[in-house]
Amino acid sequence: MLAHGVTLGLSVDSLSYLRGAEMPLLEKTISQALADTAAKYPDRDALIVCDQHVRLTWRELDDAATGAARGLAGLGLQPGDRAGIWASNCVEWVLLQYAAARAGVVLVNVNPAYRSHELRYVLQRSHMRALFLRARDTRADYRAILGESRNGDKLPLEHVVWLPADDKKRSSVPVDHETDWQEILANGGDFRAGSAGPHDVANIQYTSGTTGSPKGVMLSHHNLLNNGMVMGQGLNATERDRVCAPVPLYHCFGSVIGSMVSVVYGAALILPSAQFDALATLEAVHRERATALYGVPTMFIAELGHPEFARFDLTSLRTGVMAGAPCPIEIMKQVVERMHIPELTIIYGQTESSPGITMSRANDPLELRVTTVGTVLPNTEVQIIDPETRARVPIGQQGELCTRGYLVMKGYDADPAATAEAVDADGWLHTGDLAVLRPDGYFSFRGRAKDTIIRGGENIYPREVEDFLHTHPKIADVYVIGIPDAKLGETVAAWVQLRPGEEATEAEIRDFCRGKIAYFKVPQFVRFVDGFPQTVTKKIQKFLMRDFEIKERGLEKVAGQATA
Repeated sequence: MLAHGVTLGLSVDSLSYLRGAEMPLLEKTISQALADTAAKYPDRDALIVCDQHVRLTWRELDDAATGAARGLAGLGLQPGDRAGIWASNCVEWVLLQYAAARAGVVLVNVNPAYRSHELRYVLQRSHMRALFLRARDTRADYRAILGESRNGDKLPLEHVVWLPADDKKRSSVPVDHETDWQEILANGGDFRAGSAGPHDVANIQYTSGTTGSPKGVMLSHHNLLNNGMVMGQGLNATERDRVCAPVPLYHCFGSVIGSMVSVVYGAALILPSAQFDALATLEAVHRERATALYGVPTMFIAELGHPEFARFDLTSLRTGVMAGAPCPIEIMKQVVERMHIPELTIIYGQTESSPGITMSRANDPLELRVTTVGTVLPNTEVQIIDPETRARVPIGQQGELCTRGYLVMKGYDADPAATAEAVDADGWLHTGDLAVLRPDGYFSFRGRAKDTIIRGGENIYPREVEDFLHTHPKIADVYVIGIPDAKLGETVAAWVQLRPGEEATEAEIRDFCRGKIAYFKVPQFVRFVDGFPQTVTKKIQKFLMRDFEIKERGLEKVAGQATA
């Protein structure tokens, strides 16, 4: 029997296939969606950027987007040209998102954590004609990085546009034209309204780099708006909602679950700070009476653990989203209870799927929300296959999760081989994630296929061990990896972050596991850390943890044998 309120199509042959409910999809561009919402809710709050002291209504946001679109045209950008934004959360980021859509320009999201080598890679691959950035912030000196990225060679980049900042010095980077935000607004040109269609590429998002080199994921207006629509429906979003989004706009979490849900439903979007700050987030929820809060697990952990947590009134919160990384059960429970978010949901997906594939519902029992990643979203198909044979596996059996429908990317930019590897001839996107379809139509996430640890022939799924270790009263956060072992092939290592003021030993952590989980799942190695290697979107980079352990423990030779 399917869970309450779920209308789906399960496979009739007991194989792992699920089709979401059908609902009419939007056939409009992001620019049209903004204009429609501005006409419907002209005087309601649209965007609040706390650290910049900016507050815009939908009418004001629509007008500002048109002004910024004229600025793009004034630079000579034509429909189909690419413009990059290399910045943390700010009002200009949101304006460029809508302005690019209005002018038919493709917006390229550049990760603010990128340095010269990575920036050069993106500039060359994307062929962007203009790059919008700040000279520097607390994270880096972007002017210097841009200079280093040239390395003596001419890049396709023609325009550098400096976003508002205290530092007004010009760049030393030779480009055809260098200007700033106010200058392009003052010297705008005419653009062709309606030059982009719903199925044209609106955005190129470079993957976060948890594995290998980033790829430019091409997403259309149709991809983005409709994914925002179906996820917003799962949140029961309305124009009365006020969404606090401390997640980066660079990532789909911010630019889709944030901006697109907001524009489709007319909900206000609140950006607490340029980069995630737990105190600023709590203050924004309190002051702006936010009804929804977004975050990855590490963000919620930081908010719950902040020493000033108790002084904030969070009772205005109704719903929210925890996504971007596996959500520990104990953390989920604390967020629901201590942060007063009764309708907190889980969303699973990836950039290549716009991003949402599955979602728990606001009225799902807590048990479903803490043990699954929800059920399939509307207008979406999901199947679980054997990674080797690519045949569908029986319901209840683990395999690779694949999805098909409007949400699948248009492809990787300038990389047809990688596109063909990710999306097969039948249109199925292969996520590389392991999952199980339960008889009730909900999915259990088991981790990345590449994360699976094989110890002496026993398959170990890190998520299972991580969830267990999260029940230890001294542990704030933990991630489990496999490291090479000459005899067993691989063995288990855990990186543990303790709660403030707590102390523990490796033996204590192992003793906690013994007798409660299978012997082969007990971590052989435990490393106590203050934090974890992460992308700017707070995704944990387990490959860096593994590389560190290999080097630290002198396992290079064993690693070479294991991968030969």
